[in-house]
Amino acid sequence: MTSHLYSPFTINNMVLKNRIVMPPMCQYSVDAHDGTPTDWHFVHYVSRAVGGTGLIIIEMTDVEPDGRISNRDLGLWSDEQIPAFQRIISESQRHGAKVGIQIAHAGRKAEDAAVPVGPSDIPVSADYKKPRALTTQEVRDMVEKFKDTARRAVEAGVDTIEIHGAHGYLVHQFHSPLINNRQDEYGKDLARFGVEIVRAVKSVMPEGMPLIMRISAIEYMDGGYDLDHSIEISKRYKEAGVDLFHVTSGGEGPAGRKKPGNYPGYQVPMARAFRQALEVPVIAVGNLDDPKLAEATIANEDADLIGVARGMLRDPYWALHAIQAVGKEGTPPEQYGRAY
Repeated sequence: MTSHLYSPFTINNMVLKNRIVMPPMCQYSVDAHDGTPTDWHFVHYVSRAVGGTGLIIIEMTDVEPDGRISNRDLGLWSDEQIPAFQRIISESQRHGAKVGIQIAHAGRKAEDAAVPVGPSDIPVSADYKKPRALTTQEVRDMVEKFKDTARRAVEAGVDTIEIHGAHGYLVHQFHSPLINNRQDEYGKDLARFGVEIVRAVKSVMPEGMPLIMRISAIEYMDGGYDLDHSIEISKRYKEAGVDLFHVTSGGEGPAGRKKPGNYPGYQVPMARAFRQALEVPVIAVGNLDDPKLAEATIANEDADLIGVARGMLRDPYWALHAIQAVGKEGTPPEQYGRAY
């Protein structure tokens, strides 16, 4: 029996050996506050490549020092940081995984910035610092910072790039009506900032390299946007050059009356809605650790790829074990073959 999880997937020039994605997960493990990956990151990512993952997306990597959630997060704002990423990427690829990187800016959620920035001066909550609204020129400069980071990621050897437009970080903040109250062109057109970043990033990517956008399909704060808003925004992102959407939800602030689910597959319907409305491939996430649920999500055409986060933190070989659980295929590393 051939499992759907084990089937290859092609998007543009990138061919994945299976449908399993390791989504970005911050490790908060940078030394000396310099944003450069450490040996921890090397072992963390390469072990998941050895464990059979089809696509590894390196955790949120920021375009400037004050764009990080904390000072222990990754950054790629300097050419000096490229070699450490290159080491991780090339070794992971040697074990059969494709590797992407999520580039981002935390915006008003930058906890260690002296003064965070955002589209407005609205804080996340009373527990967060009050941000400073970016000037129009600073917004344009920020687009260039995303472009520069994307260029460095390409030099480091990535197979794909993901823009973080979810979980309440800067791109999300701009397309959120309750967070963005600007009066300039970046407030009158809530998609403009994200669209300009997509075009800028795409301009430094090789022909055929797919661009991913991670997006929160719904917000949970009272009065937050719903699926219709995120799909309309995403249509603009697709037109600008996004090839694949990584569909998640929330993260913009404290939840109100509407709460996120805590049951397996609670975000799959959102991924399916994106797939149907935009007619593009999607990555589904959200408590998909059960191999049979992951398999069914692909088999039912709810999504094209499955992102498993906490499951991979618990088990670096989740991909191999899941494929074997639903289809009896999967080839372990030759060195470990006797155990299988």
